[in-house]
Amino acid sequence: MTSTAPEQPQEATPASTTAEEPRTDVEAALLGGSTYRSLSELGRSGAEARFERGRRLVGWFLAPAVSLLFFFLPMDIPGEQQSLAAVLLGVVVLWICEPIPIPVSGLIGVSAIILLGVAPSDDVLAPFGSTTIFTFIGAFILAQAMLKHGVAQRIAFAILAIPGVGRSTFRTIIAFGAITCVLSAFVSNTATVAMLMPTALGILAVIAKLMQDQGVVRPDFDPMTLRVGAALMLMLAYGASVGGLLTPVGSPPNLIGRGLIEEATGERISFGQWMLTALPICLLMFVILFVVLLLINKPEVRRIEGVEEYIREQRALQGPMSRAEKNTVTAFAVTVSLWLVPAVVGLVSGTGSEAYALVDDRLNEGVAAVIGAGLLFILPVNWSKQQATMTWKDAGKIDWGTILLFGTGIIFGAMLSATGLAETIGNGAADTFGITSAFAITAFAVLLAIVISETTSNTASAAVVVPIIIPLAAATGVDPLVPALAATFAASLGFMLPVSTPQNAIVYGTGCVPMTRMIRSGIAFDVIGGVLITLTVPTMVALTHIGS
Repeated sequence: MTSTAPEQPQEATPASTTAEEPRTDVEAALLGGSTYRSLSELGRSGAEARFERGRRLVGWFLAPAVSLLFFFLPMDIPGEQQSLAAVLLGVVVLWICEPIPIPVSGLIGVSAIILLGVAPSDDVLAPFGSTTIFTFIGAFILAQAMLKHGVAQRIAFAILAIPGVGRSTFRTIIAFGAITCVLSAFVSNTATVAMLMPTALGILAVIAKLMQDQGVVRPDFDPMTLRVGAALMLMLAYGASVGGLLTPVGSPPNLIGRGLIEEATGERISFGQWMLTALPICLLMFVILFVVLLLINKPEVRRIEGVEEYIREQRALQGPMSRAEKNTVTAFAVTVSLWLVPAVVGLVSGTGSEAYALVDDRLNEGVAAVIGAGLLFILPVNWSKQQATMTWKDAGKIDWGTILLFGTGIIFGAMLSATGLAETIGNGAADTFGITSAFAITAFAVLLAIVISETTSNTASAAVVVPIIIPLAAATGVDPLVPALAATFAASLGFMLPVSTPQNAIVYGTGCVPMTRMIRSGIAFDVIGGVLITLTVPTMVALTHIGS
């Protein structure tokens, strides 16, 4: 087999392999569940190591300095709002600089909010019991089962075996992005990424081992640092965000924004009108996503000859599916079916019907994920030995850090709304910049939604921004429908930080996407997506006759 490597980083320099050279266990590195590694665990050297060390050193001093400065700055806002802003700014610095693991940064921030008396502890911690947290836990247990029993690797080989896909890293990444977009339009973004993430890791392990076997990288390279891995993981996360825009049930911000718009304006947005409005945005974003993502994270190898032969050999060695694999697939199928039930009921009877309200309340995505995960502890592998598909020891290996990370993000979003800080920010910005025209209010709504989504969660962003924009537009004599809908779309455009969306947190938790690479890639998509939404939503609302 031969390989072509257009651009080689230091860790991907061709090297001859000898028996004496240390050799990285690629599968253990990528599929072993290691996340949030310290500087000493990263295994980097030279300029990159110096940058990482400097970035983290700056965080130790900048985070408390920013918080203290803002806390004591004379400002004409309520004390609890200023305290919350001071804590949130410090936490954002900790998230960006990473002097400590970012889940711990979030926990420190939550503790500070309580100690400063921003809100009672019960009120602050209540959002941690949200359905999103249970979705994380259930989906991560299901993903762990896929890894343990080899289902992820089997699916990875099946995808790579599609004619033409396995011969190109570019085509592999595109295929994964397209699958993610389609699925996330009808299934929870979080659930889609959680389901596909183990498969993506399996594919990355195959590519990394082929690069290692062929001398494209050093035998002791770190597979977590490959650009092809970052590109694949970011395509998974960003593709879900893009695809989630397509339908009203594609993501929580859509449902929240749609409901708030209908409640405040009395204008009902049908399923078809929503899809027609979102379709141009989704298509353009996907094309730009692929182009920009691969420019910023250019894979070390574009084409590796012999992959298809290798895949055929490996699939033959896998043999038929084991009982544990079949049980895992069954649990996934049940979970996905339960995730789809509310959407199907909503399509048939309408999202305003009693049937939809009942099903959506009783069978939300968190409950469905936990039911599916529970099946793994019931479905037997060996009945006579009372051996189930998963043990609790297996479940204990899931990425609890990511769960803590997003849980703290939800808390910050809730506090922004509860203290009125989000409304203060919105009104202050509107007065400062003199926002009065429909275009200006729409652009401001998009910008505010993206900024809040980056620092908290996309769900919190929609819940906070839409209620601000509707009265702001009405006060200036502007129809609030377009800016509110634009804000709803923009709430899903958090691409820069792991805490911005659950899917960002999941792929960051794999350890394959450095914070700096996510920020650099995310800035481009935030800007491009914001511009597209600002320009496209007014036109599409007029064409689809929403509100007329």
